Amino acid sequence: MKAVLVLNAGSSSLKFALYPINGEVAVAPAVSGQVEGIGATPEITLKTAAGERIHEAVRTSGSQGTQHRDALDHVFQLLSAHNPNLDIAAAGHRIVHGGEHYSAPVVLNAGLVDELERFVPLAPLHQPHNLRAVRAVTALMPSIPQVGCFDTAFHRTQPAVAQAFALPRRLSAEGVKRYGFHGLSYDYVARQLPKIIGERAQGAVVIAHLGNGASMCALRGGRSMASTMGFTAVEGLMMGTRTGSLDPGVMLYLMEQKGMDAKALTNLLYKESGLLGVSGISQDMRTLLTSDAPEAKEAVDLFCYRIARELGSLAAAAGGLDALVFTGGIGEHAAPVREKVAELAAWMGIEIDAAANADHAQRIDAAGSRVAVAVVPTNEERMIARYTADALGL
Repeated sequence: MKAVLVLNAGSSSLKFALYPINGEVAVAPAVSGQVEGIGATPEITLKTAAGERIHEAVRTSGSQGTQHRDALDHVFQLLSAHNPNLDIAAAGHRIVHGGEHYSAPVVLNAGLVDELERFVPLAPLHQPHNLRAVRAVTALMPSIPQVGCFDTAFHRTQPAVAQAFALPRRLSAEGVKRYGFHGLSYDYVARQLPKIIGERAQGAVVIAHLGNGASMCALRGGRSMASTMGFTAVEGLMMGTRTGSLDPGVMLYLMEQKGMDAKALTNLLYKESGLLGVSGISQDMRTLLTSDAPEAKEAVDLFCYRIARELGSLAAAAGGLDALVFTGGIGEHAAPVREKVAELAAWMGIEIDAAANADHAQRIDAAGSRVAVAVVPTNEERMIARYTADALGL
């Protein structure tokens, strides 16, 4: 079986999916799964297309620095054991930050990987681990070509004014600008929209990618016009543990009055805030929606309020609003969040059908709604597989 291996590496996890290629990339992976607990006691969970599940411990050398490679080695062995004729034609990687110059997937080499290290400070939770997976594949299977697929690339179509900060020009020239993220998800969802909302897909569309990481994107003609995320993946919407947009004066206050240094601020912005920080209970929307605690309700209300606020801003960037699309873990599964956002944005002509929303239907707009409202599951892994196959002419 000829296939593309898709990899998405995090600090303590490694997600993988194996997509067969037979003239084109298969719609669904033959095998998918993840390794969790890297850096501690890693375990692998694998699921086949037939529904078989395998769960086992990952053998490691004991060194934390090599555990991503150990995890990937275990993945290779397990995939080969269950697919005797497996031919891994390429590996495709999700790489969060591609900077200004990478507006399309690229074939990776050692020099390019070193260059991408420059963006680690802009995506500290993702970039170093994405690149660690690339190096692990090189060490284990050096003959396999690898392709980097960037979360920032989709947003390179934005007009210059949408990418600019009101900073001195010397800083802008150094690359301090809005990049936007979740581009793999937005690209996949945008490609599905013509068959779901028809001609409106080419009009003014806002996609809300809502999950532990959350952002929104305005599209016109299927192209990114503006995004809530900017220089880093901490700007914009409130997220699971990230603040979203924050008055820079708050940062100055915390530095001057609370004595917080860069490390402490990074931890606050990325790991202690968002739904977790506001609720004091959990970063998991499912937990908050079932909680009777007033703090849980306050966290959910703030999350929805920020979405509605950004929706108005993005509609301005798109030149109107023909469709609102929900995706991501929360966007696809949290009906109360969709209902609250629609309620707050009713002034824009958004009206949803309560029954369709509760059933997580593909179209949830009511008959009289001026705006189409859809729920579209995202599939970043298949997007990466397609990008990889196209880049290598597979």
